[in-house]
Amino acid sequence: MDRASAEKRVVELRENINEHNYNYYVLDNPKISDAEYDRMIKELAELEEAYPDLVTSDSPTQRVGGAPARGFSAVRHLTPMLSLSNAFNEQDLRDFDRRVRGGLDGSLVDYVVELKIDGLAVSLLYENGLLIRGATRGDGELGEEITQNLKTINSIPLKLRQFLPLMEVRGEAYMPKKEFARLNEEREEAGEQTFANPRNAAAGSLRQLDSRITASRALDAFMYSLGQVEGFSVEGHMEGLNKLKDLGFKVNPHIRVFSGIDDVIDYCREWTERRHDLPYEIDGMVVKVDSLSRQERLGFTSKSPRWAIAYKFPAEEAETVVRDIFVRVGRTGVLTPTASLKPVKVAGSTVSSATLHNEDIIREKDIRIGDHVVIHKAGDVIPEVIRALPEKRTGTEKVFSIPGQCPVCGTKTHKPEGEVAVRCPNDRCPGRRREGIIHFVSRNAMDIEGMGPSVVTALLGAGIIKDAADLYYLKFEDLAGLERMGKKSSKNLLRAIEKSRSNSLAQLLFALGIRHVGERAGKVLAAEFGSIDRITKASVEEFMAVPEVGPKMAESLAEYFKDPASLELIERLKKAGVNMVDETQQMVDRPLEGSQFVLTGTLAGYSRREAQEVIEKLGGKVTSSVSKKTDYVVAGDDPGSKLDKARTLGVRVLSEEEFEEMVKIPE
Repeated sequence: MDRASAEKRVVELRENINEHNYNYYVLDNPKISDAEYDRMIKELAELEEAYPDLVTSDSPTQRVGGAPARGFSAVRHLTPMLSLSNAFNEQDLRDFDRRVRGGLDGSLVDYVVELKIDGLAVSLLYENGLLIRGATRGDGELGEEITQNLKTINSIPLKLRQFLPLMEVRGEAYMPKKEFARLNEEREEAGEQTFANPRNAAAGSLRQLDSRITASRALDAFMYSLGQVEGFSVEGHMEGLNKLKDLGFKVNPHIRVFSGIDDVIDYCREWTERRHDLPYEIDGMVVKVDSLSRQERLGFTSKSPRWAIAYKFPAEEAETVVRDIFVRVGRTGVLTPTASLKPVKVAGSTVSSATLHNEDIIREKDIRIGDHVVIHKAGDVIPEVIRALPEKRTGTEKVFSIPGQCPVCGTKTHKPEGEVAVRCPNDRCPGRRREGIIHFVSRNAMDIEGMGPSVVTALLGAGIIKDAADLYYLKFEDLAGLERMGKKSSKNLLRAIEKSRSNSLAQLLFALGIRHVGERAGKVLAAEFGSIDRITKASVEEFMAVPEVGPKMAESLAEYFKDPASLELIERLKKAGVNMVDETQQMVDRPLEGSQFVLTGTLAGYSRREAQEVIEKLGGKVTSSVSKKTDYVVAGDDPGSKLDKARTLGVRVLSEEEFEEMVKIPE
């Protein structure tokens, strides 16, 4: 491709990628598959590599930086980021309303009520429509510049959807609960200190000097207010939030406007109960006067605005008893002490066990077997013992120590220098092998439905399998002979194993359980290298050259693929027919390119998601409604009104058999 054609294609790709980011992160309405999105990013990166002068600061490829920064510099916010005063109960909210109305004309006030995201407050500065600076709140006047790290958050636009000379935006960067749980599990397996909660995890991630580490942490951000702006004006806070959404920012969908404090209190009550339903953590609600002119009349105290207040949820804690402390051996050999608890309800569910992380934490908190303890859920996800209650001790409590030998294989344990965890060094430890296989078959890895921990344990105990590759050589009689495994469940499990052979290379890379390699890293590596063969031959330097891969991950990858046992496992998986190639490399022929499908009714051989994935892999697109642009409607049982509309418009209707024939890939 010549330079002129490349320049035209680069502009087109950037516009398309920015539009898809907006659809995905702001509107929550993705129009293309992850694979298609990754293909566009890869094509753009290749064109920019071929023509470096076409690279711009707002290009989607520039979200992740190269060499680590030397430190963070202090920057002054254009307008101060003030803290809010707190309300701890309904009376505090009524007192706030009384003060607000007293400072105005005494009439009812329109309040905007927002979820208080438990993350890290950040400020973004745009000049001429481009992001030029991102910073932490700091002391409200001065913050730390973390621009490159904030660029790694895909929901933060690098370029506004409208040209503006100047705009300062405030928001909250946060870590979703699922990512928090994954990161802590990964750190625990690596023998590193775990994060106490998602807020600390988000703050720690954004203060990394290497933006590739930040990029690997799947952070997100909601914007909640405007600072200094040139180019438009608004009369109310809610109007400003709607404008932010139009400009390409992600705004929380649960923001409401109420006239009067009674409805505000009802909404706070509602979210006190519903807070655990969210995929991210909130610790309260924020109430603001909507009218900006009224905000100006109310003004500020020396510390906070008079027109806003933060309602803090009451702490959700529970008291219980530590019945025992047992040790679990993880797939990397880390010995994790876990408290067996007297069952107690906290944060919406019954808790009967809680990780104690490591021996240092047990000693620091002085937790003993038999102790009365207070627990909560870190990030509303992970049950955690906060503190012991020594005043309730009877003298029968026992001090716990990590065993000097692995509780599974008996090998002498050791504590590597610089780590907080004690490890079993035996690569052949049955406990490590069991946890590794359980991880391999888990939903976000190879997703082998029906292959739960009890089945894995039974197969290992019977000597039927020794590693993950053996799963692909199982026969019906191997499974049917296990306790609680009937004919139907055995057949279903074999079907699930067969289905997993065609999983993506990204899933396989995550399933292998390589230290520091999570789901996101699996996708990045698969897209970059294209095949397992290329990955196994890559050097530390080649891994380091991949966006989002830091030094620890690169060294871990190189070490894993040098191990003869790892290579033997991969070879046996390959012989078993497990996919080893990225789908973008695999699917050179895309016969459905440009075709638009609508799915209706129930298909016997596919879930709705599976059918969509098949269509998208072959280049087609799936939409939710039938129109003149629709090429095919795939109709299963009980198809409904979409079938009638297809016939009215003359759109071709496919039976499931016709659909299967269409998507069949030639041998």
